[in-house]
Amino acid sequence: MEKNFTGEAENQFYYIDKCAKIVAEKAEKLGRKLTYHIATFGCQMNFKDSEKLAGVLEQIGFEEAETESADFILYNTCTVRENANSRVYGRLGYVGKLKSKNPDMIIALCGCMMQEPDEVEHIRKSYRFVDMIFGTHNIFKLAELLSEYFDTNDHDSSEVIKGKKRKHNMVVDIWKDTDKIVEELPSKLKASFKAGINIMFGCNNFCSYCIVPYVRGRERSRKPEDIINEIKKFVKEGVIEVMLLGQNVNSYGKNLENPISFTQLLKQVDEIEGLKRVRFMTSHPKDLSDELIDFLKDAKKVCHHIHLPVQSGSSRLLKLMNRKYTKEDYLTLIDKLKKAVPDIAITTDIIVGFPGETEEDFEETLDVCRKVGYSSAFTFIYSKRTGTPAAKFEDQIDEETVKNRFDRLLAVVNESSGKYAKSIEGITLPVLVEERDRENSDGKNYLTGRLDNNLLVHFEGCDELIGQIVNVKLSECKGFYFMGEIEA
Repeated sequence: MEKNFTGEAENQFYYIDKCAKIVAEKAEKLGRKLTYHIATFGCQMNFKDSEKLAGVLEQIGFEEAETESADFILYNTCTVRENANSRVYGRLGYVGKLKSKNPDMIIALCGCMMQEPDEVEHIRKSYRFVDMIFGTHNIFKLAELLSEYFDTNDHDSSEVIKGKKRKHNMVVDIWKDTDKIVEELPSKLKASFKAGINIMFGCNNFCSYCIVPYVRGRERSRKPEDIINEIKKFVKEGVIEVMLLGQNVNSYGKNLENPISFTQLLKQVDEIEGLKRVRFMTSHPKDLSDELIDFLKDAKKVCHHIHLPVQSGSSRLLKLMNRKYTKEDYLTLIDKLKKAVPDIAITTDIIVGFPGETEEDFEETLDVCRKVGYSSAFTFIYSKRTGTPAAKFEDQIDEETVKNRFDRLLAVVNESSGKYAKSIEGITLPVLVEERDRENSDGKNYLTGRLDNNLLVHFEGCDELIGQIVNVKLSECKGFYFMGEIEA
């Protein structure tokens, strides 16, 4: 691979080359390639980070393994809810046993959970077998940190004198915040035909229930030319769909030296030759502009789907959540979107049981769901998150009430999503074929694809269709997905 880089990217390629020599030596001794396994917890931002981490590891010389029985284990953590932390500790308990049988195994932790000082200190004291810890702001330093680990540890047990205690220094590098964005490092896509594209990092909203601004930092946008060049590079390699990623894509570009709006960026992406589909996530209602809605009328490649988290239908609760819009504001946006793009599919996030939620507040949420007619919704029971303002709110809702409301919300959401899906049953629409679904006992091979509106379709077909857009008749609605038939 030609390396014509400058600045931080050039620095990191120095460490990639340095690590590659050590890994090659170890592989020669073992008579096989060294393997890595990345387990990703959390959101699409984390999954995109994991693609970057995988790209660096493969450039170093590691080969991906499907299980945690690998030479390098990396947990990319989430901390949006406290039970996400518990899942990581459960995996550490398991992989610690594996390492006791294979001392050469390297175990690393990164991501949002590592931005919490108490959690890092707990890992340092109670999980001393962990080798590397880094956070969200410096994932680009993976090769540099691995180089430091190799420099300061006995990384090959065959070289350790029998009976001598093995030298082990945990490498820890956590940044509180950053304004640095490092371009040009390698990335390994999970699918060759679609890619997530970071357009910005961090969040400035400080919703009262959310830990993200504290672990992801303040908003910082990538330069539009870097984004466009990355997409063009992926399109040359066979990508036909991109997802533009940010905690709040609608505020993209505000902090650039030459500010531009998200809509202006989206217009540039929509013009890229060879690209077939464009998605974006996530939109914050307070920043969804008329400029963007107007553009969606005429966009050639932007999918007719928007994820617009409402969180609650109660204006009183929305104020407590620090969402900075009202129920009426939200419904006005929905009306504008539906007028601009009549067939648009709208999905959302909803929290049930936020502190102080009354029955009247909850009924307001149900009213929004009925009026919008979501094609699907991610529904969550409020989870007290230490470190957020809402964790200190009084009037926490009892478990029985929350469970009852959650079940009632699901019933309304399922009714509206079923009604939406039923409205397109029987018609033929283009589907991006994503993967093999299953093979029935009759020997038929089924594939899974995604509609422009983000709904899934299962249909019979050959594996050669994966990565292509084909026309599929939506023959039978199954509630949240369709069974279909390819049409010539």
